[in-house]
Amino acid sequence: MSYMRRDSKLSSILHVLLHMAHSGRSMTSEELAGFLDTNPVVVRRTLGSLRELGYVDAVKGHGGGWSITCDLAHVTLHDIYVAVGAPAVFALGNRNEHPACLVEQAVNTALDAALREAEALLVARLADVTLADLSADFNRRFARVKGAPDAAH
Repeated sequence: MSYMRRDSKLSSILHVLLHMAHSGRSMTSEELAGFLDTNPVVVRRTLGSLRELGYVDAVKGHGGGWSITCDLAHVTLHDIYVAVGAPAVFALGNRNEHPACLVEQAVNTALDAALREAEALLVARLADVTLADLSADFNRRFARVKGAPDAAH
């Protein structure tokens, strides 16, 4: 059985946003890319869309970098999900979208309904969690492991 590659864009951007929120300073694309083991261009491209929405800002030059410009308590995971293009939630789908076969039509109807319900639940849950909630969870975890090597990563 083969598996589709997961879209980790939302997880990745949330990861770097929390690092930015807890750094207390601007962070370069190179630093942020290091947290994700990716290319700084990928970070700049993704953060660029968040900058357009006022969630982050970038300052060029020596001592510059990316910083959070939004109130973490007022930005939800759903907001960020939409900002990164609302990637597909599930890799499941119908074998044929417009089948002639009555059996396949029944299968499609059942799968479509289940997937719509599951996606609606997930998207609603994303709207219930703020960046401040993620930050508070990180703070609790950090307090438990304070002093441990690489605790923030």
